[in-house]
Amino acid sequence: MIKKYLIVLIFFLISVLLFSFGSKEKEVPTIQVTGIVRLTGSALFPELVITGTEKEWYIAKEEMNKLHNLQHRRVTVEAAETIKELTFANGMPAGIRRELRNITIISVE
Repeated sequence: MIKKYLIVLIFFLISVLLFSFGSKEKEVPTIQVTGIVRLTGSALFPELVITGTEKEWYIAKEEMNKLHNLQHRRVTVEAAETIKELTFANGMPAGIRRELRNITIISVE
C-alpha cells in the first residue's frame, strides 16, 4: 500500500517539475523600427545599431548579416524586441539595452 502511494507521489512530483520547468514559448512583442543603421564597437567586437530619433536598438549577432550592407542608410524593419536591464559590477543600474531579433526589412531609403 505504501509503495502505491510512494509511486503516485513520485509521479506527481515529476509531472509538477516538468510542467514548471518545461520550455514555454514566450511571446515577444513585434515592433516596427525606423532609423539609420550604424556600425559601432571595435574591430574585434563589432555591433550594428539602428539609431532612431530617441532610442537605439542593437541587432542580434545572428541577424547582423541582413543589415550589414545597409550601413549609413535609413531603414524600416519589423522585429522582435528584447529588453535587457544592464548593471555595473557594483550592482548599480547601467541602463537598458534593446535588441532586435527575427528581423524583416520593410523599406530602405
